[in-house]
Amino acid sequence: MFQNDIEGIQELKLKYHLLKEEVGKVIVGQNKTVELVLLSILCDSHSLLVGVPGLAKTLLVKTIAQALDLKYKRIQFTPDLMPSDIIGTEILDGNNFRFIQGPIFANIILADEINRTPPKTQAALLEAMQERTVTVGGLEYRLDLPFFVLATQNPIEQEGTYPLPEAQLDRFMFNIQLDYPSIEEEYRIVKQTTISNHQVVNKILSKEEIIAFQDLIKKIPVTDSLIEYAVNLIASTRPNSKNPHQIINEYISWGAGPRASQAIVLAAKAYAAIHGKFSPDIEDVKAVCIPILRHRIIRNFKAEAEDVSLEQIVSKIM
Repeated sequence: MFQNDIEGIQELKLKYHLLKEEVGKVIVGQNKTVELVLLSILCDSHSLLVGVPGLAKTLLVKTIAQALDLKYKRIQFTPDLMPSDIIGTEILDGNNFRFIQGPIFANIILADEINRTPPKTQAALLEAMQERTVTVGGLEYRLDLPFFVLATQNPIEQEGTYPLPEAQLDRFMFNIQLDYPSIEEEYRIVKQTTISNHQVVNKILSKEEIIAFQDLIKKIPVTDSLIEYAVNLIASTRPNSKNPHQIINEYISWGAGPRASQAIVLAAKAYAAIHGKFSPDIEDVKAVCIPILRHRIIRNFKAEAEDVSLEQIVSKIM
């Protein structure tokens, strides 16, 4: 698709900025959120979006799906949702069983309020997220590529919720925190959404282009020194490790695993590419570090009692 990798990175930078422009027609502000969601897609990964209701999480995912020309499905997670409601079920058709596909068979899945359903149903996503397959009745069904899960959580109302287990949290590349808009942004939101003004979102990338850019990012060269920096950074989040920072032993009960090291290098590659760079540096690692570690580090009681945030801890060790 590209004459060479340099041409591919230049094309990626152009397409990325066009994507942000199209999404910006509908979504006011949230620039960092849009950037991280697009980065996770370019890295063939998944993201967890955490924010209070009304911050346009659903609209954001739907708009990105339109700009990428991908099949989109929204699954509203509720306490009575069953695994078959997600992956599909077999029905008796005459003398044979026939598989009816569930909403998981799409390119972009919005798992809305994923922590409101029991662990058995949450686990139905695990195979799809990791292997891009679904197994029903002993038969394996491959999902259409590209495939992404963008899950949302409400951080306020926690009654009747089922926190995601660490194994499933680790499957998400980014934990993206959505903040309230500024006064100026909220003014634009109200002005834009209280009139009859339907914005047309143009298709910027095709499935084939997305997959080509994903392959391009994997081929971007990385120096041994940068990999060493990234690995040492992740290792330093583990209490009682070889050279832990004092703040880690004091405030952390569990650090990040090797999947965080993989994610941080891949995300740094993508971050460098969308800014037109042909290889990432330490600043690119730092730019993606906090959303990668936010859900992979567990604070201890002392950190919670003293209100020491993960952002403060990660910034300190960086």
